[in-house]
Amino acid sequence: MKTLVIALSTAKEAIRQPAFWALAILATLILIISIFVPYFTFNEDIKMYKDTGLAIILLFSLILALLTASSTVAEEIEGKTAVTMLSKPINRRQFIFGKYLGIELAVLALFLILGAVFAWGVYYKAGYDLAEAAGQIDELKRGWPHVFQILPGLVLAFFEVSVLAAISVAISTRMPMIANLVICLSIFFIGHLTPVLVEATQQPDQPANELVKFMARLFSWAFPSLEFFNAGPAISTGAVVPWNAYVLPALGYCVMYSGAALLFAFLLFENRDVA
Repeated sequence: MKTLVIALSTAKEAIRQPAFWALAILATLILIISIFVPYFTFNEDIKMYKDTGLAIILLFSLILALLTASSTVAEEIEGKTAVTMLSKPINRRQFIFGKYLGIELAVLALFLILGAVFAWGVYYKAGYDLAEAAGQIDELKRGWPHVFQILPGLVLAFFEVSVLAAISVAISTRMPMIANLVICLSIFFIGHLTPVLVEATQQPDQPANELVKFMARLFSWAFPSLEFFNAGPAISTGAVVPWNAYVLPALGYCVMYSGAALLFAFLLFENRDVA
């Protein structure tokens, strides 16, 4: 119950911040403008729009998660306001877990807003492209399959932000905002690049340097494989991401890695002086 109170308070605080609405409005404008941008793909612009839209929602939601984690954890610890909360019958684990749940609720609110705009954009884009190509297919029949196709991509993107939010909370217990942003963004890029490096080092026709192989394996072990959550390229080609065979395993990976990051946060915060 105490954890839930902290979570709701953190979510309300995050949603009331100008940064939340600035990110939501800016991302919404980009999603709408992207509908009318020509991608020069021979009447398949909607495929590029799907990939672009998923990337936009992921990026802006990640920025919100990192900013919220820094402002609600790091700044409260540095500003000594966490002492007031911890002086009540609330232990440090409840504080950290409540903050994480609150960040998740704020990110979910942004996902719902941008996801609704993106779904409308995909539906409209299907009819818009038909009109541009003088097509005769009914717009309703053409639009809804595209909308249903992007839903797994949105869920996977939320899983990815959840993992990075847990890492950000752990880092925020010891480091300020700037360091948190730099480290988390570095993990984001490395997490997407590592599978590509590992695959490249395993090509038999292209022998790789032993140092490159070692670093690729080290990164794959130490950092989350965020490319696992990237369904944009598959969705943009028209593929349907299966819920049972792909999204559910991704949920398990998200829960395990987020849980490990939160356990690390508990250890880091246990002996942190907040007085």
